[in-house]
Formats: sequence, C-alpha cells, structure tokens
Amino acid sequence: MVRIGHGYDVHRLVQGRDLIIGGVKIENNNIGLLGHSDADVLLHAISDSLLGAAALGDIGKHFPDTDDKYKNADSIMLLKEVVKMINDKGYDVNNIDATVIAQKPKLAPYIDKMRENIASALNIDISRVSVKATTEERLGFTGNEEGISAHCVSIIE
Repeated sequence: MVRIGHGYDVHRLVQGRDLIIGGVKIENNNIGLLGHSDADVLLHAISDSLLGAAALGDIGKHFPDTDDKYKNADSIMLLKEVVKMINDKGYDVNNIDATVIAQKPKLAPYIDKMRENIASALNIDISRVSVKATTEERLGFTGNEEGISAHCVSIIE
C-alpha cells in the first residue's frame, strides 16, 4: 500500500547557535536555529512527513522537548529512529521531496551534502531525495530573517 505524508517545521533564528540544516553545519555568523534538539528544521519536517504517512503521530510525540534525553539531539539520529519505526510497521521509504524556506543564507552550495545525509539516514538512493531551497522575497518571518521553515512530502510503501 502506498501512503503519503506531509511535514512542516519552523524554528526561530538566534545568536549563539550553530545553523544545522539537513545534517550540515552552515556558516551563518554564529546565528542558528533555536530548539531543544539541534533544531534541524529540514530533518524535523522529513521526520514528521514520514511519521504522518505511517499514521504514527509527530516528532513531538516520540521525541518530546520536555525530555532531557533529546536536549541538543542530533536530528540525523532522530530521523534514523523514525525510519526504524516505519520499518517496524512494515513500510519502507520510497521518496521524499522537501523545501527549505530561508531568506539567508543561500543554501544551494549545501544541498548535495544534505541529500547525501538524508539518503543515508533513510537507507535509500540519493536519487529518491529531493531538497530545494527558496526565499519568500523578504515577506513574512522567514523573509524578515526571524526564522527558517521547511515542508516535506514523503511516500512510503
């Protein structure tokens, strides 16, 4: 059975944090995303998409920000746990299509490495992982550089 899921995540940009997106540390003048874990907005959207496709809830249910075990957690490791959960339900990841929305920094130089990290965590070929980046033309909280968001659609079978 083919199932589809959608995920969305957003985090505020703050001074004094590393910017980690798609498991890649991105140079951004010591401005990163605020969150209980490493705040990897892309991997969180992917995780929510996969959990949703399998009707398993969301990452907040499985990795609550009230649990110190997940303080500064590596979101690649959380994504690998999500893959185990959906595999345990009898599903495999077919593909994902994700978009990161950020005014700055430009993400194009990092996208290939993000795709590699994601494909490895999902145990699929990189050709099944699409990551795109866009701005919002200085509109809204992402356009005003207050935060970064991501959307993801996934198919599991």
